Amino acid sequence: MTLAPELLDILVCPQCKGDLDYRPDPEALICHACRLVYRVEDDIPIMLIDEATPLA
Repeated sequence: MTLAPELLDILVCPQCKGDLDYRPDPEALICHACRLVYRVEDDIPIMLIDEATPLA
């Protein structure tokens, strides 16, 4: 299942408030400005800076 388009429209990076790109497999949200990846678990984006992983 994917995130609702309405949710994707309002989500921003919690660190820089920039746009996020959605990646469906594995499901994640990516901030290219901060080079962080926010995972999505059970259709819930985990938007905690401490839980984000560096973009490889």
